[in-house]
Amino acid sequence: MIFSILAFVLPHQVVKYRLANAHPPRVLSSRPGPRVSTTVTSVEPADPSRAYDHLIREAADKYGLNPVLIKSVIRMESGFDASAVSRVGAMGLMQLMPDVANDLGVIDPFDPRQNIMAGSKLLRDLLDRHKGNLQLTLASYNAGPGTVAKYRNRVPPFRETRNYVKTITEWMGDEPASTE
Repeated sequence: MIFSILAFVLPHQVVKYRLANAHPPRVLSSRPGPRVSTTVTSVEPADPSRAYDHLIREAADKYGLNPVLIKSVIRMESGFDASAVSRVGAMGLMQLMPDVANDLGVIDPFDPRQNIMAGSKLLRDLLDRHKGNLQLTLASYNAGPGTVAKYRNRVPPFRETRNYVKTITEWMGDEPASTE
C-alpha cells in the first residue's frame, strides 16, 4: 500500500530508484542552479592519420622506436581505424591477434592507447630478435616470427608479406627503425 501511495505522490523515476536501491532518494534543492548550454555550429573531422600522434610519440619514446615506423604499421594494418577487425580476427589500430594482445596485457584491443603501446612493444621485441633488421621485423609482424624462422630468417615468399614489407619500408624512406 505504501508503494501505491508513493507511485501517485512521487515522480515515477524516484519510485523506480527507491525500489531498485532500497534506500531513500536524495532530495535536490528546488532552487534553480546554474545552467550551461552549447550549440554546435560546425564539425571539422580530425584527420585520422594525425589523430593518434600523441600516442605514437609516447610509444616511440617508451620503446625506442621511430614514430614513423609505428605510424606506417598502423596505416598499413588498419588505415587508422581503431575499430578494425581483420578476416582472421586481428583487432584495432595495429591489428593485434587475440592471443598476442592477451600476452601483451591488453584488456581492450580497441582502446587506441592499449593497442598502440602493445603493438609497439611487439615491434621492439621483434626488432631486438632480428638484431635491428627492419625487413625481418616487419615480416614477423605480418606473418609471425615462427614463419620467418621457418624460412631461415628470410622474408617468407608470400605475396602479402613481401608487399607488406616493401610498402612499409617505402613509407619509412631512409628513416631508421630504432632511435637508440
